[in-house]
Formats: sequence, structure tokens, C-alpha cells
Amino acid sequence: MKVISLFSGAGGLDIGFEQAGFEIVVAVEADPSCCNTLRKNRPNLKVIEGDVSEITGAEILKTAGLRRSEAALVIGGPPCQSFSLAGKRMGLDDKRGSMILEFSRLVHEILPKAFVMENVKGMLNWENGKAIEAVLSEFKEPAKYKNKKYIYDVSYSLLNAVDYGVPQKRERLFIVGNRIGKNFKFPEPTHVKPGQLNIDSKPSYITTWDAIGVLPKEDEPSETAKRVSQTIKGRIAKHGY
Repeated sequence: MKVISLFSGAGGLDIGFEQAGFEIVVAVEADPSCCNTLRKNRPNLKVIEGDVSEITGAEILKTAGLRRSEAALVIGGPPCQSFSLAGKRMGLDDKRGSMILEFSRLVHEILPKAFVMENVKGMLNWENGKAIEAVLSEFKEPAKYKNKKYIYDVSYSLLNAVDYGVPQKRERLFIVGNRIGKNFKFPEPTHVKPGQLNIDSKPSYITTWDAIGVLPKEDEPSETAKRVSQTIKGRIAKHGY
């Protein structure tokens, strides 16, 4: 099950798919430091260093050693600052926001069986849903290959990492599509909030203490860390996360 990774960063999303049994055959990333990290940790991985908007699906497929429609998945998390509540919220008018449309373009050019895109919660409410509507519309555009028309069935959901055993409350939007007629269903939470009605006997949230409570006593935080922590407290008070 071969996967093409876009906006790969240091490879965090890729690791999850590898753990699920997929093979990452090529990673596309613009940041030189991230590319160096990928090459160091994955010496056999083919890395394309460059701006996604300037790269074609044909180039990626050639590097991956695949033909169009052969890849199992295209995955990635395009830049999200434009939709984050902490950013300026320029959305699709910003080059970083338009990278989401480049993701869609490459999905149609590569024609994988399915795709998974991850982004921030803010995309859902940008200009009363304008961003998410535009993205879904792009993904649902038909693609033609060998005299056949392919249309992706697309769904999305807001998932919180803490509901799946991660010691962090982190909400992220996941957009999933496939062209093989599968009725995709997002996974049910595996963990529940302590004290919540729990008829399935699921384990409670994993806490920060559960994850790092055994570490040695911390050093005194730096002045920079103290300053940043205050901005985070202000964001939580204003935006709720």
C-alpha cells in the first residue's frame, strides 16, 4: 500500500501511516531543515525538496516509481496558519491557504485510491464556511484517465487527539476521500473524559502526568519560555484553546 506524502514536515503524519502498515514512497517538502531531517531518519526515502505549487503530479509519480492511479494514498497537512485562530485568517486569499487547493490539484493528477488531509479547526468557520465549501468542491471535481471519469467521495470530521489516547487536547480537521466506492466511517473515540458516562468501559483520558510524570524535575524555565507561556494563556482565554 504505497503512499505519497505532501507537506511532509519532519514526517510525523508519515510515521502514523507506516505504523498502520503503509509504505511512504516519496515525501514532498519545501523546508530544507525538514528535508534534512527526513533524509537523516529515512535514508532510503525519496525526498523532493521544493514548493508544491511548482511540482507536477507526473514529477512526483516518476520519483515514486508509480503510474497514475497506482498509489494507495496521498496524505498531508498543508500550511494552516491562514486558518488558525492565532493567525491573520486570510484563508484562501493567502498563498499558504491556497496550498490546500494545490493538494487537491495533485490528488487529481496522481489519482490515488484515497487521500487524507489534515488541517486546523479554524478552516470550518472561516467566512462562515467558505473555506471548507471551496475545498470540498475542489476535491469532488471529476478527474479523467484512460477514457474513464473518477469522482472522489469526500467526508470530513473534527477529531480531538485526547479522545484517541494521546495526552494532549488537540482538535484537528480531517478530510478523507476515496474513488473506489467505499463508505468511509471515522473512528470512534477510544478514550473518554474521567467521570463521563462510559457504558463501553473505555479507558479514561491519558494525562500529561501519565505521559511524562516519571521524568526528572524540570529546570527553571527561560525568560523566553515564560513570555511565550503568557501569550498561550491569553489565547486560551480568548479563543478557548
